[in-house]
Amino acid sequence: MSVIHTDSNAAVVHLLFIATIGLTTGLAAFVGAAEPQGDGAAVAGRQTAILAGGCFWGMEEILRKIPGVISTEVGYTGGKNPNPTYEQVCTGLTGHAEAVEIVFDPEMLPYDKLLDFFFRMHDPTTPNRQHNDIGTQYRSAIFYTSDEQKETAERVIKELTAARRFKRPIVTQVTKASPFYSAEGYHQDYLVKNPGGYNCHVLRNW
Repeated sequence: MSVIHTDSNAAVVHLLFIATIGLTTGLAAFVGAAEPQGDGAAVAGRQTAILAGGCFWGMEEILRKIPGVISTEVGYTGGKNPNPTYEQVCTGLTGHAEAVEIVFDPEMLPYDKLLDFFFRMHDPTTPNRQHNDIGTQYRSAIFYTSDEQKETAERVIKELTAARRFKRPIVTQVTKASPFYSAEGYHQDYLVKNPGGYNCHVLRNW
């Protein structure tokens, strides 16, 4: 109380200063809570692709090394059963394909360039088969996540057909993306964990 009586103007200024600090701190906390965590610009610039072309072990091993690919995850998609297991998918009765979900930076890796890698790493002319792997779960398929991806996929297939890149017709399915179910943990980065493991994918040059 003595401070107020001694210099009332200074006391008022002091109280206003404290109030301003409190308001600023509270506003900063509010704004901070509203802002997205991490690099928002990078997240906004990312896209997701889902591709199937035989055993997902070999596909992921090639895809994860491509500049512009941010992350990869293997799993099952395109089927009717929710949360399928590897054993169930292997029966060929669930309708799911072994696939890889790819998060990528379209500025570094445009979608059509990603598809170029996709077609170079597997045989898109063999229905429900890749080398010794036979069954609907090994089909060649592009699960598009936007109309733009659909148009790009269809254009790339037409261009490859016109250029006669393959001796037989391309049978790759272009299908709207459905729920993607992550495969069991031991399948993720399988060839990183097992360098000598089974792999039937090779990245060809045109």
